[in-house]
Amino acid sequence: MPIVLQRIYNEHPRLEGRRILIDRVWPRGISKEDARLDEWMKEIAPSPSLRKWFQHDPEKFEQFKEAYQEEIRQDAEKQAKLKELRDMMKNERVVLLYGAKDEIHNHAIVLKEMLECDD
Repeated sequence: MPIVLQRIYNEHPRLEGRRILIDRVWPRGISKEDARLDEWMKEIAPSPSLRKWFQHDPEKFEQFKEAYQEEIRQDAEKQAKLKELRDMMKNERVVLLYGAKDEIHNHAIVLKEMLECDD
């Protein structure tokens, strides 16, 4: 089944599927009721230090991407969450929700690429 990215602030129309927030920090101004999440998987998000270093700077994106992929490969909890997401994808559409304003240079893009990769 497909995996779809959607910015939680731009949810019109709201996509159907298993709705998972993948940010470590809850998005400002969004109530838990309005978010209508199936799960909040903050464990899969980049570490606070990596997120602070990156600061959504497009010039740092390639370095961020490599560092985030390495974090996922080296962290047992992140690996478990990645497997959980892959298992979900087998049976249903997965909608990964994130809060970043930059829809091209963010961790959701990196995570989606990893999920769609077979290794």
